[in-house]
Amino acid sequence: MSVRTASHAGSWYSSDPKKLSQELKHWLQSVPQRTEDDVPVPVRNARAIIAPHAGYSYSGETAAYAYKCINVSDIKRVFILGPSHHVYMSGCAISEFDEYATPLGPLKLDREVIEELKATGQFESMSSQTDEDEHSIEMHLPYIYKIMDSKEEEYTIVPILVGALNRLREEFYGKLLAPYLADPENLFIISSDFCHWGRRFSYTFYTIADPPSHAPSTASQFPVYTVPIHSCIERLDREGMHLIERMDPRIFHDYLKRSRNTICGRHPIAVLLWSLTQLYTGASSEDAPIIRFTRYAQSNRVMRPSESSVSYASAYTYIPANVKARRMPLPAE
Repeated sequence: MSVRTASHAGSWYSSDPKKLSQELKHWLQSVPQRTEDDVPVPVRNARAIIAPHAGYSYSGETAAYAYKCINVSDIKRVFILGPSHHVYMSGCAISEFDEYATPLGPLKLDREVIEELKATGQFESMSSQTDEDEHSIEMHLPYIYKIMDSKEEEYTIVPILVGALNRLREEFYGKLLAPYLADPENLFIISSDFCHWGRRFSYTFYTIADPPSHAPSTASQFPVYTVPIHSCIERLDREGMHLIERMDPRIFHDYLKRSRNTICGRHPIAVLLWSLTQLYTGASSEDAPIIRFTRYAQSNRVMRPSESSVSYASAYTYIPANVKARRMPLPAE
């Protein structure tokens, strides 16, 4: 049996099982029992989340706001869609490992579903080096293990590494994965940080007004004291979060093209949005899928152009129990 090592344990998060478990427990217990829009947690039929993948000292608390929304009682399979940070791909890739190790215990991969995906001819296979180098999937594994620990039934994971998809490929994979999203026994985790701001990220968006319809200016062109840079970053991120909640992948695509916001999980998010376009209940819009953000944070409250920060956001997706996926022809590649 081949096992992927927990390659980021001991650096990005604790490798000590007891300490790690206590940290996760603390963050989860610190989440309020109701969301900001007064929905009790866990959220009924919350079967997809968006959560960050930075080191736990930066984003562990924010991620808890997504994971606390999940009711794990019916979940038998967890899909994890993470962006590729180290290798360029125009499509998506799947793992060849049988298990993923975590300091808390192993997670079994669903080889049957992975082989189904491989049979479509649309998924590459990750090399073991690529698999173990990537953090966007691994950073969710301890949280998965922790929230699923109360389950007596076995469950599996399906890691999917998402490449630099163009708009048509985002639509393609969204429609391909829609039947899996419609399955009430499946949970989807969309791995993404939000704005990466600073010269080291080659992104210094700054404006004293709402995000413009044209290309943004850079921080060096404006006096620092007019509006705090961190406020501009938050306004930019919250516009993107609002558009994600509208669940229209075309609008989200236009926002990214206009703002150039450095949301590293833009492609996994777009795949989720395209999948949601394929779901229907045949009932009124009152029982339609919903995305709601529950938490927003920044690694640093930037005041000067010389500084940098990364933003983190958590969201849940409500999917009605009776939802079905349209069996539409997949778009041409």
